[in-house]
Amino acid sequence: MGPPQRRILIADDHEVLRRGVRTFVENRPDWIVVGEAADGQSALDLALECKPDIAIVDYLLPILNGLDLTRRLKRELPRVEVLIYTMHDREDLILEVLRAGARGYVLKSDTGGHLLGAIEALSVHKPYFSGAISETLLDRFLEADQSASGTTLTQREREVVQLIAEGRTNKEIGHALHISVKTVETHRASSMHKLKLKTTAELVRYAVRNNIVQA
Repeated sequence: MGPPQRRILIADDHEVLRRGVRTFVENRPDWIVVGEAADGQSALDLALECKPDIAIVDYLLPILNGLDLTRRLKRELPRVEVLIYTMHDREDLILEVLRAGARGYVLKSDTGGHLLGAIEALSVHKPYFSGAISETLLDRFLEADQSASGTTLTQREREVVQLIAEGRTNKEIGHALHISVKTVETHRASSMHKLKLKTTAELVRYAVRNNIVQA
């Protein structure tokens, strides 16, 4: 009797990369891709439907970015293991996703062996970090208190800010997040008040600086 089959979800806005990861994953008979998504909200919806064991997630996803997707996944499906698979190696990003609950971090510039090793490790609930993640960084994470870093925005406020920065209208944001336009306006006003911002342009600049969206 072979090892149990691991169910894998891939979330990346580049179809070619999703296809590549799928091909790589499906070389193993005990791994199966149960869903692919091009944005964070679709990935969350798929995860709730498919209940994957591992979610391979890019950091910069539309609608719901990789950080906030990780938080939502760990809240809704605590047993899912999140592997961040991205081209970004900034230490502040890595620390944020670790705090959010991701247990794997691999760069797209790494060899396929790192992706393979990460999936194998997360399959048995062990962490995996590619060579880009220094021991010093891990020590900093382990020693750091778990206080929120950077911003006082709530999860929903961050989601609204991301969609505003992506140029969505209040109606489109309400539809994407399944909330009313009035609630969108409330979150927008609350976010701008907390951040002491006066214009949408300032809010967009904040979102770019704080890695909520890509410039």
